[in-house]
Amino acid sequence: DFLKQLSTPNTAMDYCFQYRTPGFSHRISLDKDQQQRFMYYIHKLTSLSGYAEDVMERAIFTEFMVFLNKAFFSQIKVKEENVNIRYQYDEQVNEILEYINQNIASPITIDHLANQFYLSKSYICRIFKQATGTTINKYLTARRISIAKSLLSEGMYVNEVCEKCGFRDYSNFLKSFTKAVGVSPKKYALYNAR
Repeated sequence: DFLKQLSTPNTAMDYCFQYRTPGFSHRISLDKDQQQRFMYYIHKLTSLSGYAEDVMERAIFTEFMVFLNKAFFSQIKVKEENVNIRYQYDEQVNEILEYINQNIASPITIDHLANQFYLSKSYICRIFKQATGTTINKYLTARRISIAKSLLSEGMYVNEVCEKCGFRDYSNFLKSFTKAVGVSPKKYALYNAR
């Protein structure tokens, strides 16, 4: 009620308590200058005495609440910006993943993806790793191996599978598949033929 008394039609002094977003940690991180300012207000509020103490207390507390709400606003703004950036990253990475999956049989390189999406190589590698937890090349290989296993199980010839999955040549396919699966494509096909 006291904070409502301090409020005006344009300024809600209890904003930082009433309008917290879901998942808010009930903690505001202050930088060094803000921490010093915070301690200044605490010191002023706890050391008041004498004439007009109540008036001074109200004035300093009002100023303190303005400071607190401003700190709250700045932190919420940073969080919203981070969420927006994260959303933008996810959208871009989803488009990249969709493109990779639709063109898995074609030669795909980081240079190619960077040109396709008008992004720098370092940026595209960074956002992909942040969103998926793996690198583009590792994802490409894992995706191709996964498709190869499925096609081999269906009885497709090894050379045909190699082409369908976008491997540069048979030796590269053999090496990558054996390393990932533990057996050669031919042995895998024999063991898993449907």
